[in-house]
Amino acid sequence: MLTFCVLCRVADGQQAQTDATRLPTVNVSDQLNEEAPTGAYGAPEWTGDRRFSTTRVYLQQGPGEVGFEQWWRSRFYRDGTAESKFMSEVEIGLPYRFQLDIYENWVTDENRHSSQDSVSFELRYALADWGKIPLNPTIYAEYAVGTDPVNDPDTIEVKLLLGQDLAPRWHYGLNFSCEQQVSGAHSTELLAAQGISYTLIDQKLGVGFETEFIDTTRHGSRGNPSVEVNIGPSVQWRPTSWSHMDIVPLFGCTNDSPRIEAFVIFGLDFGPGKSSKEGYVPASLNGH
Repeated sequence: MLTFCVLCRVADGQQAQTDATRLPTVNVSDQLNEEAPTGAYGAPEWTGDRRFSTTRVYLQQGPGEVGFEQWWRSRFYRDGTAESKFMSEVEIGLPYRFQLDIYENWVTDENRHSSQDSVSFELRYALADWGKIPLNPTIYAEYAVGTDPVNDPDTIEVKLLLGQDLAPRWHYGLNFSCEQQVSGAHSTELLAAQGISYTLIDQKLGVGFETEFIDTTRHGSRGNPSVEVNIGPSVQWRPTSWSHMDIVPLFGCTNDSPRIEAFVIFGLDFGPGKSSKEGYVPASLNGH
């Protein structure tokens, strides 16, 4: 009996020691920080920065948030000429899944002569919170006020923005748009653009590729359209939680395409929720 009691005390002591040294259970998630839901609409963090140069995805700014981007887009044509376009953009997040963007656009030709191109006003509306509808459709409308009714007329543009996560680290965007000049040559531009991006370093560095198809016709020559197909890689580096830089060189694949269409975009984010981000994303939008 004494031996049994001793064995019981030893067993109780060992169990108590095991309970005292047992580590708490830790749950580890493989989800990237940039893929976690954020903001008022539950969109992943990567959508808050411009992922692609030719393709927009959902909304970049939530209610009360503001962003600024400086664009340089240069087109090097097959006849040896070139043209650069500088775009300064302010993005303003509005309630009820709206976003307002305002652009000031300047162009510079191969002789380094600069002139104002247009001022653009863009409004986006997401049809639902993120993840409620497949591909998260967002409607986009833009009115650009040109500087010359004949050579640089006003234009109206409408777009359908689509995008979502394909798999961990893989992000996708797809856009369809129609742009119409209201005077001058009354040209019509139909565009389809898409981009895919892979995250190398969470919230810091991503790479991918982008493609765009552009069909342009002019009044009186609708049967002879200009067709551009441009394809190239994209890179985005986020040096801080509130800034990003995108570099996208696209290479022309048709006779109507420029030899190279290059984008460099630098962006800054301000407002609620921006300071808590820890940083990343590759290029997104079209300066047409």
